[in-house]
Amino acid sequence: MTLRLTNTLTRRTEPFTPLTPNKVSIYCCGVTVYDLCHLGHARSYVNWDVLRRFLIWRGLEVTFVQNFTDIDDKILKRASEENSSMTEVSERNIDAFHQDMDALGILRPDRMPRATQCLDGIRELIGELEAKGAAYSADGDVYFAVMKHAGYGKLSGRDLSEQQDNAAGRVADAEEARKQNSYDFALWKGAKPGEPSFPSPWGEGRPGWHIECSAMVRAELGDTIDIHLGGADLVFPHHENEIAQSEAATGQELARVWMHNGMVNVGGQKMSKSLGNFTTIRALLENGISPMTLRLFVLQAHYRKPLDFTAKALDAAATGWKGLNAALGLGVRYSDQLGWHSPATLAEGAIGPQNSPEEAELLALKQQFIGSMEDDLNSSGALAVLFDLAKPLRALANRLERGDDADLPETEVQNLAPRWRLLRELAVVLGLRGEAPAESDLDDAAITAAVSARQAAKAAKDYVEADRIRNELTAQGIELIDKPGGVTEWIRA
Repeated sequence: MTLRLTNTLTRRTEPFTPLTPNKVSIYCCGVTVYDLCHLGHARSYVNWDVLRRFLIWRGLEVTFVQNFTDIDDKILKRASEENSSMTEVSERNIDAFHQDMDALGILRPDRMPRATQCLDGIRELIGELEAKGAAYSADGDVYFAVMKHAGYGKLSGRDLSEQQDNAAGRVADAEEARKQNSYDFALWKGAKPGEPSFPSPWGEGRPGWHIECSAMVRAELGDTIDIHLGGADLVFPHHENEIAQSEAATGQELARVWMHNGMVNVGGQKMSKSLGNFTTIRALLENGISPMTLRLFVLQAHYRKPLDFTAKALDAAATGWKGLNAALGLGVRYSDQLGWHSPATLAEGAIGPQNSPEEAELLALKQQFIGSMEDDLNSSGALAVLFDLAKPLRALANRLERGDDADLPETEVQNLAPRWRLLRELAVVLGLRGEAPAESDLDDAAITAAVSARQAAKAAKDYVEADRIRNELTAQGIELIDKPGGVTEWIRA
């Protein structure tokens, strides 16, 4: 079986063949750096990190580029609110982005261009579009003429003529009045009083959002790339507009494959600040959710499906990760007792195929893992293989934890070593790394008091506080066991 990926452009799951044999060029739409990253960002970047890791593991040379949007209305608004500058807001949130992504085990991109660093390429691209009649200037703004691009709508499936019909009778504002067509979009925006601006042939101003990515793709990877990534919310208008302006300028296909991840819901509702269910990565980690629990939670769902974030689902992920983590750490924590020695290439975080196991069962599990991942990145199927590998390892870890290792059969112990090595190799492909077991400095009385406070919160239907207490205890290695009748027991994990 070969790798098959779902291409938003063709609406089919197709075999993937890179433009250049054994080399893959990938562009991932990055964040607009006006705030901390949220759970939706975690979902997107964990999924694309796994795609990248899998391609590397299969022996391909991957160039992965992801941008920062550091010129935007939201950044300017935040700077105004804080009485700071666009640069200060951007730099602070770029630093925070790296901290959050590093915590989640997401590999840093090979290159991370910023819009402010690509202004020459942006102006050049706009000039080419204007020269070809695909763009026009109006009072210091420059717009892309959507009617000049015959393929407009091919990614999102939108019919421009239908959109025009639906827009009939709409009241036009000042900007709309400057456009030749209401669906034309800005490539360059003329400067407004008090805003930071940059020089251009059309006057002082700043680039539009869509042209930034087109220019950065071309500067970093060329006219045509293998894979373009992003969330489903970017299909229209952002990626549709990227395609239109890039292909109008170059006459070449912008990307062979377009991949989009599904959105995140919270308790069945779309995550949004207006609904009050907006959750940042930083808040989750500070409330005691381990980074690998969050990563495992994301990978349990297929990347194209909606992901529903609930306390119950997160608890299930925490339980699953606890077992996997115990199995992954087995040969490290008990290396002296077990005598397992991993090769240097199996160092933590190393991505690459190791020596294939000789056992038929392990070979079959490895092929099952590969088959799942080649089937449009079926990460839940790949996780099932990890849990299967971990079962006997987890049982051994539990025995060693209890000190019940006096009569361990030597042959059985040594036979588990290849299983552990394969588990570690495949876990790295999914970006799951062992975490040190949490240690609690709480005494029994403090734990009992926290359990009572949680029960009181639940009785008052303050489930947010109840979850916070549970997560805080989990972070300190205390596992709560809810039983019928409102009884909660606890153990030190």
